[in-house]
Amino acid sequence: MANKQSSKTEVPQARQAMDKFKMEVAGELGVPLKNGYNGDLTSAQTGSVGGEMVRQMIKRQEEEMSR
Repeated sequence: MANKQSSKTEVPQARQAMDKFKMEVAGELGVPLKNGYNGDLTSAQTGSVGGEMVRQMIKRQEEEMSR
């Protein structure tokens, strides 16, 4: 049976760091993300934050691997 909670953080201690990273990326993109309910944001806005987070994580990993 598949896990129904796909946003579950595998390392619980990483939750706070990921939330901070998400807020930083949202700020860079000008997306008015706030703690708590964000139902007033469009899917394009929230998707841009998630997409940019992935791009930055991949870039950091590639840089780390090239050392």
